[in-house]
Amino acid sequence: MGGNLGGWTGLIVLVLIILLFGAPKLPALAKSLGQSLKIFKSEVRPDSDESKNADSDESDQQKN
Repeated sequence: MGGNLGGWTGLIVLVLIILLFGAPKLPALAKSLGQSLKIFKSEVRPDSDESKNADSDESDQQKN
């Protein structure tokens, strides 16, 4: 369903977003969305680093 978004569909969605939120509020909305994604990525990265370290520790223990 979401994979068939074409140019016209995207344009219509963009116009609807502008109508719903209003043009003056869009920069603040985009800024808060960007900050949220930045926080989310910073929270996810340490978990992936820890899992890599745990995997290497397990492989080192198996070698010994």
